[in-house]
Amino acid sequence: MTEGRNQERTLVLLRHAKAEQSQDVPDAERPLTARGHADAAAAGAWLARHALLPDVVICSTARRTRQTWHGVALGMTGSPPEGGPAGPAPAVRYAATAYEGQPEDLLTLVRAVPPEIGTVLLIAHNPGISLLSALLDPERADPDGLRTTDLVAHRPTTSWTNLGPGGAPITARHTARG
Repeated sequence: MTEGRNQERTLVLLRHAKAEQSQDVPDAERPLTARGHADAAAAGAWLARHALLPDVVICSTARRTRQTWHGVALGMTGSPPEGGPAGPAPAVRYAATAYEGQPEDLLTLVRAVPPEIGTVLLIAHNPGISLLSALLDPERADPDGLRTTDLVAHRPTTSWTNLGPGGAPITARHTARG
């Protein structure tokens, strides 16, 4: 198989879970709320139930996205009451450029994924994550964008390297609530 041409790929976009609205800490250091932690675990359970377990996770370095990933990972383990399989541990890449990343910045991160990878989970922020979803599937993207803990699964029609505008139809979406 060359460049993963015949391999099925899935890109799951996830906006971070609900974060505290504190003026006392820098934006990048805002932690999740209790609801945010619960919602992140619910997102992981949803991924497990829908066989969307990531091979690679690309995560912003902001505290709330790192905490979101932690909750998602816990939710994927199948802890009661979810009951889903966790699968092998994904490779996790923390990317500072995903913090204030615009769609092209986020797309650059995804394009760097090795061709043999099947499922990528990208955890980032608005407006970039919503704009990326709209770039990949302008017809089916939610015009209001992604809310906290929204998951949108895209199915790229090309290799990761060649992924571009209109190149990944939306196949599923879910708002995780714990």
